[in-house]
Amino acid sequence: MAPMLLTKSTAFIIGPIAELMGIIMNGIFVILGKIGIPNIGLSIIIMTILIYMLMLPLTIRQQKFSKLQRKMQPELQKIQKKYQGRKDSASMAAQQEEMKQLYDKYGVSATGSCVQLLIQMPILFAMYRVFYNIPAYLSSVKDAFFPLVDKLYDLDPKGAILLSQNAEEKYIFSSASSFAKSLTNAVNGEDVNAIKNSMIDMLNKFQTADWRTLAEKFSKLSGDIENTTVKLNQYNNFLGLNIAESPSNIMKKGGIFIVIALIIPILAAFTQWLNVKLMPQPSSDPNDQTANTMKSMNLMMPAMSAVFCFSLPSGMGLYWIVGAIVRIVQQIFINKHIDKMDIDAMIEKNSEKAKEKAEKRKEKNRSAGYDSDTSVNARRSSANRDSRVVTKLSQPEESRIEEMNQSRKKRKYRKDSLSYQADMVRRFNEFGKDSDEQDS
Repeated sequence: MAPMLLTKSTAFIIGPIAELMGIIMNGIFVILGKIGIPNIGLSIIIMTILIYMLMLPLTIRQQKFSKLQRKMQPELQKIQKKYQGRKDSASMAAQQEEMKQLYDKYGVSATGSCVQLLIQMPILFAMYRVFYNIPAYLSSVKDAFFPLVDKLYDLDPKGAILLSQNAEEKYIFSSASSFAKSLTNAVNGEDVNAIKNSMIDMLNKFQTADWRTLAEKFSKLSGDIENTTVKLNQYNNFLGLNIAESPSNIMKKGGIFIVIALIIPILAAFTQWLNVKLMPQPSSDPNDQTANTMKSMNLMMPAMSAVFCFSLPSGMGLYWIVGAIVRIVQQIFINKHIDKMDIDAMIEKNSEKAKEKAEKRKEKNRSAGYDSDTSVNARRSSANRDSRVVTKLSQPEESRIEEMNQSRKKRKYRKDSLSYQADMVRRFNEFGKDSDEQDS
């Protein structure tokens, strides 16, 4: 049998991260197999704990940022109120400069929280991808589908039975709609490995009823189907629950299974809610649109978790529950750690660092030939400090402009000329509305 590469994520960032995580999780599964407990659910738990522990430094940094941001919020709102309604470029530039100074004072970045989220999100999406398509990343699980897939291909090389529909034009297998396109493309391309890959992807999402239907369609394969399902059930059984099946399908069995099926979505929603409650809460200011949006999302996320977990394989629900529990434990210790921190001392330290950086920038500007105290810039800054941003000029440029100004001041213009009007504008900019120019 030729080596097979199942359907893996090929996304620009997600793909390589998922590949790395797949290698780690495959190692975990192999180790569990050697000690006699090859279990996908246990592998998901260990993998989730490991990843969240590795992301702990980022989580702590993000929480520090949130606390500092809440501390600086009144000053930030004061600046925003100061420039409210002023949309001219000069006011916007001045507002940005004041906000930058405020962020420097508190030692935080305006995009700091976003950067940390951008680091965490690909990791979490990659974990989701690995857990959603286990056979693509766990070699032992992939091998469990053989020799069934080889024989299935020999009997149905074009996947006609797997893609067959009923009288209502609905696929008879529950997972067919998700993989119909990839299987059809593989058949049209006459790529044997790709066809078998798509078959494994589809079989991996089979529910109990699907396996029963497959055995009816291919009676010759009943023995191989039984061997495959026995091995997969061994891998997927976690505390009596088949994590490959969704709670919505488990409920169809009736009886106690209805209660068991509801445990996953309920726990997912509850742990998500508890995790949100322990995290730093957004501002209570009703005028803070960002805070209000965050509050709405905090209420929606637990409910969305319950809905998704009800229809997705239980393994995904297990991942969300374990992830939320790990974050809850982390959050308790992070909150204790941050509560012990002297925020005022941190602000003072960050403020000193900001001053040092500002001095270094000034020194760099001076070494590059810029001088903020020269006559032209000083006069412009004084006359226009509330309305425009001053461009700093080098010493040679200032000297040249000063010579041109002195030469222009000595000229006499007719009062009815355009030059006289332009000179009046120049005198207004330099000396103000009510001042008389004393040029000579």
